[in-house]
Amino acid sequence: MDTLTRMRTFVEVVEAGGFSAAARKMGRSKALISKYVRELEDELGARLLNRTTRTLSLTEVGQTYARDATEILQRIDDLQNSVGDAHAAARGRLKVSAPRTFGDGELGRAIMDFVVSEPGITLELHLEDRFVDLVDEGFDVAIRITSLTDSSLIARRLAAFRIMICASPEVIERYGLPEVPSDLSSKPCIIDTNVGYRSNWPFMVDGERVAVGVKGRVEVNSPNAARLAGLAGLGFVIVPYLVVKDDLRNGRLVAVLEAYEPASVAIHAVYPHRRHLSGKVRAFIDFLVKWFETNTPPGGAC
Repeated sequence: MDTLTRMRTFVEVVEAGGFSAAARKMGRSKALISKYVRELEDELGARLLNRTTRTLSLTEVGQTYARDATEILQRIDDLQNSVGDAHAAARGRLKVSAPRTFGDGELGRAIMDFVVSEPGITLELHLEDRFVDLVDEGFDVAIRITSLTDSSLIARRLAAFRIMICASPEVIERYGLPEVPSDLSSKPCIIDTNVGYRSNWPFMVDGERVAVGVKGRVEVNSPNAARLAGLAGLGFVIVPYLVVKDDLRNGRLVAVLEAYEPASVAIHAVYPHRRHLSGKVRAFIDFLVKWFETNTPPGGAC
């Protein structure tokens, strides 16, 4: 009997909460499961579990061993699965999370193009403006527009994402063209409560990120609603470029303070560290990378 089998049995006992439950899950006898754990303890020269007739608990050494053993076994499983998945066709159910505004536009087109190109894929797409828990909620991959700080996730950059300030020509004529970001503090602005900065708009001034407090009589909770308020002449608005690019092209909105625009965040495809990259996820992310390379202007941003 090898060490990995004993280690795996011990982890199953811990996760199942007892020998009987682990035996049922593994399809083996309780006596054999107990034997494997006892042999592991003998091999290590340390007690991992405290056993009574009614309870089972980890020793301090057992807690450390269980955590590290789980990590080791996961890596072994990932290695074995990745070999099999390396050339596997994209197939099966793909559960994806994406922000609603972006998913209703450019990203939505990219995702549907992927599904068309991969007939073996069944798509489950969730469009919502929140950061889902990929592991707990069973998502294969999430598309996020942010500066990533979560070290528990692996990220693949898809494209830059431009945030800009604009207003209707009527608003600029009525309230004047802002020359520096601080000018906005005395002008009517539309507040999008769905973004983290809300009424403290971010700018780059002399290479440093600064926040300018703004105010206005309109608050919304989506960039599309902010766009509509801007078109209605209710004030200056901060929105993603992709939401207003047609309005900018036809003159319904005018970009302002472009020299001070906040550094572009990026669009990322993310998935958990401890999950091997399956064939379907690999194919999906590779497709998105190529799609954005083709559909984003050189040096541009979404």
